Amino acid sequence: MERKPAKNYTSKADALVKLQRYCAYQDRCHQEVRSKLIELGCYGQDLEEVMANLIEEKFLDEERFARSFARGKFRMKQWGRTRIRQELKLRNISDYCIRKAMEEISEGDYLKTLREVLERRASKIGESNEFALKGKLVQYAMSRGFESELIWKTLDDRQ
Repeated sequence: MERKPAKNYTSKADALVKLQRYCAYQDRCHQEVRSKLIELGCYGQDLEEVMANLIEEKFLDEERFARSFARGKFRMKQWGRTRIRQELKLRNISDYCIRKAMEEISEGDYLKTLREVLERRASKIGESNEFALKGKLVQYAMSRGFESELIWKTLDDRQ
């Protein structure tokens, strides 16, 4: 299998323009941008200067990324706070930004979404034993990143 050589740009100005477009399309975290720059063959001081420029010109903002990531994953994929927090940590997002991201999810919407996820899943599971059904629902909701205490409370309120 043949490996693609890194795309070498003649100047950091080319890399900057490319990354400005990359960041303007969608919020990105520092880790994604750093990887993209390395992929483009931009290293060392040039890489750091491009990163600094992107931050200075507001193309790159870790808090904005964390907030939009949390909103999107919660609304579109219906992930719980635990899963979102985990994914943000994987992207080396600071604890401060993670806390700010969690503020994007209102408690009311969170509980409503959890109930919907549980109801939808319960309708798909053909389990007549209530105890077994609850176990499967808890396992499913936890895999989506919801907190176990909240899941159990929601299931108890459901009856």
